[in-house]
Amino acid sequence: MRQRSIVSWSAMIGACLQCGFHEQGLLLFTRMLDQGIKPNRASILNATACVRRENAAHHMHRVIMDNVLDNDQSVQNGTMLMFARCGRIDLARSLFDGFTYKDLVCWASMIDAYARADLPLEALLLFNQMRLQCVLPDSITLLAVIQACSILASLHLARTLHAVIIRCFLECQLVLDTAVLDLYMKCGSLTYARKVFDNMKGRNIISWSTMISGYGMHGHGKEALYLFDQMKALIKPDHVTFVSILSACSHAGLINEGWECFDSMVRDFGVTPTSEHYACMVDLLGRAGQLNQALEFIEKMPVRPEAGVWGALLGACRIHSNVELAEIAAKSLLNLDAENPGRYVLLSNIYASLGKRREAYRIRNLMKSRGVKKKVGWTSIEIKGKMYTFVAGVRANPEMDLIYSELGKLMERIRQEGYIPDVSFVLHDVEGETKEMMLYAHSEKLAIVFGLIKLGHESSIRITKNLRVCGDCHTATKFISKVTGREIVVRDSQRFHHFMNGTCSCGDYW
Repeated sequence: MRQRSIVSWSAMIGACLQCGFHEQGLLLFTRMLDQGIKPNRASILNATACVRRENAAHHMHRVIMDNVLDNDQSVQNGTMLMFARCGRIDLARSLFDGFTYKDLVCWASMIDAYARADLPLEALLLFNQMRLQCVLPDSITLLAVIQACSILASLHLARTLHAVIIRCFLECQLVLDTAVLDLYMKCGSLTYARKVFDNMKGRNIISWSTMISGYGMHGHGKEALYLFDQMKALIKPDHVTFVSILSACSHAGLINEGWECFDSMVRDFGVTPTSEHYACMVDLLGRAGQLNQALEFIEKMPVRPEAGVWGALLGACRIHSNVELAEIAAKSLLNLDAENPGRYVLLSNIYASLGKRREAYRIRNLMKSRGVKKKVGWTSIEIKGKMYTFVAGVRANPEMDLIYSELGKLMERIRQEGYIPDVSFVLHDVEGETKEMMLYAHSEKLAIVFGLIKLGHESSIRITKNLRVCGDCHTATKFISKVTGREIVVRDSQRFHHFMNGTCSCGDYW
């Protein structure tokens, strides 16, 4: 073009944004400014959406101020989201607090920013402030709040939010219904989720897939397959649906059914398997102990195996203590996914469980030398609308002395029932009695004991773990459910476990 107007510049920057070429979009914006073209509202909004680095965000903010566009509500919201996207949620909130007028998109943007930054409590607090200002939420705002509630996995908050949606006459919107369905699943209530699903006035492929996935997460593989068959009679499944059903088969150990679903993808529905589907199949075979078949399946894949595929094999090797295949999987993983601390920890634990301390420490040292930090494990529990978080070795709760006292009594009770601590889950080279004490202090057990202390005798105990629950805690929780007669629901990073009368819904197949 011999001449470029602000409209053509804005269109080109917007095209870069839509295609995900953020750096190119910012470069075009800078070239536009260098040529003396004054930015307009559209170009500013497109450019702020392209920003992914903090230094670029500060520069863009100066441009906005210089061009007296900082009073435009849309530009204000775009600037706020820009800082949040760059990890500066504090600057985003500072801008938000300084706005003289806040419209509904503004409130929704800040709530969404908190949820995306994994700050759910802040998101919910802001939502309450919005309601106190008599600002009625719309579906966009509520979707952001639902995301925050999902992180907390609070059934109480889920039911409260669902009531708000109904009072706002928004329950008929399919996107909200599906989000509420997913929320109830993540809060551990299949009953409420199924009620939402059954009462939907319409269902799309996302709502069907969400319900199928939920059954899989809770270990109800047969129910997931039954629902999948119902869905196929009405809607053609897509790649997301097949991930859901294959995952459900994997969690339930349904080998033949899983193979049939996988084979039907191309044969019956023309859906080309992706790396996610291959990872599900490796997980399915691996959990069932068919590790050699899983490796053979990987070697015959028509696409290059990605980290998820090798990760599924490594996880199966931990279950079945196969160090040879674990080393094969880890060799690829530590190159493909070198920044993921879980890979190092898993391999280290495999070595430790087999008594190979030197190899275990070698992996831990490799992790340190690469600057990869292990995620801190925590477990949260909701008591009367308030969330409490426990971390092993941290005594932040003022009632921790009581908790440890009751924990000791509980451990003695389950020992008498046959519980034997599995010290293979403790890496540290310490004496056996000390290892047992370290197992006792796992965050899962602390949260469960706190629930036993604070909740009524008829109440279920619901806890959320940010990592995969360890094998010893899984065994201990079965015994705790037996001696206390309480239902204990555990949500970890992989799935749900429903403990009752000494058994778990996963059937120890996890």
